[in-house]
Amino acid sequence: MDSLVIGVDSSTQSTKAAVVDAATGRLLAVGRAPHTVTGEGGARESDALQWWDALVEAVSAGLKEAGADPRAVTGIAVAGQQHGLVVLDRAGRPLRPALLWNDTRSAPQAAALTGELGAAAWLERTGSVPVASMTAAKWRWLRENEPRTADAAAAVRLPHDYLTERLAGTAATDPGDASGTCWYSTATGAYDSGLLDLLGLDASLLPRLAPSGGTRVGTLTAEAAEALGLPAGTAVAAGTGDNMAAAVGLGFGAAGLLDHPAVSLGTSGTVFAATRTRPETAALAGFAAADGHGTYLPLGCTLNCTLAVDRIAALLGLDRENARPGGEAVVLPYLDGERTPDLPGASGLMTGLRHTTAPEQLLGAAYEGAVFALLRALEALPGGGGDAPLRLVGGGARGRFWVETVRRLSGRAVVLPRTTELVAVGAAALAAGAAGAGDPVAVAAGWRTGEGETLPPVAPDRDTLDRIAAVLDRATALLTTQGHR
Repeated sequence: MDSLVIGVDSSTQSTKAAVVDAATGRLLAVGRAPHTVTGEGGARESDALQWWDALVEAVSAGLKEAGADPRAVTGIAVAGQQHGLVVLDRAGRPLRPALLWNDTRSAPQAAALTGELGAAAWLERTGSVPVASMTAAKWRWLRENEPRTADAAAAVRLPHDYLTERLAGTAATDPGDASGTCWYSTATGAYDSGLLDLLGLDASLLPRLAPSGGTRVGTLTAEAAEALGLPAGTAVAAGTGDNMAAAVGLGFGAAGLLDHPAVSLGTSGTVFAATRTRPETAALAGFAAADGHGTYLPLGCTLNCTLAVDRIAALLGLDRENARPGGEAVVLPYLDGERTPDLPGASGLMTGLRHTTAPEQLLGAAYEGAVFALLRALEALPGGGGDAPLRLVGGGARGRFWVETVRRLSGRAVVLPRTTELVAVGAAALAAGAAGAGDPVAVAAGWRTGEGETLPPVAPDRDTLDRIAAVLDRATALLTTQGHR
């Protein structure tokens, strides 16, 4: 039998399980299962137990679709949505629904934490300044708003940590996902005891740090093997965050490409690159990469991307592709607040409408507003302001208008990788590493999963860029204080 590996992408909205030929990287099938997200007024929560149920369902569906013999599976790894706070009791059961990365209730706590140490100190220690999405702010929110739950916590996990522990029975994480907590120091490669004291978080509640996302942290427990229908000896990798796994899938890292930018268009939008330069700017999250070679993954993130634009399309009664450039109209689609720019209390804004403005232009302006925020974050990446091609990934990369908007506003060539499920495939490369195949980035580079069609650059649309910038600069004070109503 050919050796197979499984990469799991546990995202905000669903779980995907990629069944991959370990030798060639050929994607045999992808199983899927949905998640439920609840909450209003800035709250975004999910029951962590459903993530496990979705993982089991997705793996089963993937194996069935591939017609694969489960006995051929040699490794499994999970890439999870970053920053989420999962608190467990002594039996490993969730004490409450997980606080998700896009839960903005912790914005006041993030601001308070920043003020207590100063932005420069946070950057020096963690590479990031606390914002509402960061796990440290969520833990502070929990301690202030639900102190009994915080006091009862016997374990604190990130979403991927929780699932990895369900698989292997081992509490482990990796530097990549840990670097999104703001209690892990990218300067030392360890948990920062001073920050843990500041947060009132006991280090004993945290998982141990594996050297990399591809480190073998154990094998499937008997219970997990039975639930998944896989061999009990299947290797389990430490796994990582979804953005780090996407970077592995693109072949970004010490054993692959350095300083090549990617733009990911999903529920959130991200820009990132693997680099040897340790970032220290508030415009970026200064993450570590998952490859374990001291590589960094500076990343800019927006909260509002494909989901926000789809919502505006629905409000206008339009298909998502039924759009054209916005003309004089400007839309800032900050439906969930915003992280880049840092406007957690913001709401959506439309301006510049005329009698002649068509609904299709309003939708196009929403695309433009979302892409503009990503391009501003891109400029802060080491080398991000250059002319290297942009690798365009995520669900939006399959949308014609998304692709053309990125080309028109960036003025850069765009690469469309052939492999669409890069987070799951990157996790599969981590699984292959845990099963003995070597450096996961080198594995993915050998699979050539980051290669694809290259679209040439077009002249950047300076008028649109300048118009959006002017509106954002004028509106920032209003959006910061009360949102736009």
